Amino acid sequence: MRLSDPVPGYSRPELKNLLVTVPAAKEIAWEPYRPGVEIYRLYGNGLDGPSAALLRYEAGSAVPLHEHSGYEHILVLAGAQEDQNGVIETGTLVINPPGTRHAVSSRSGCIVLVIYERPVRFL
Repeated sequence: MRLSDPVPGYSRPELKNLLVTVPAAKEIAWEPYRPGVEIYRLYGNGLDGPSAALLRYEAGSAVPLHEHSGYEHILVLAGAQEDQNGVIETGTLVINPPGTRHAVSSRSGCIVLVIYERPVRFL
């Protein structure tokens, strides 16, 4: 294929200025996920196959103990979240391997990008 060949377009999520999500958070169509935690799905439904989403935690909120059957990538965009391994602050990328179990909370609130290879199973 040459660069001059026509290539059909396709739909894809595109989030610009991702690290300034906090000021733009009010413009995102958040949906309830867990008490005090909202979700904006980028792709996937969280029930089968891979998925990616933004999660917004209110101060003091948590996601209960769950297990990952595939890899989980977490990028903290604003604030901080924590689990049994410690606090993950703004700008930090964490990759949890398959079989990882954790409960996640945020004392001050945060916004994170999460990418799941496979669905999460709540325990």
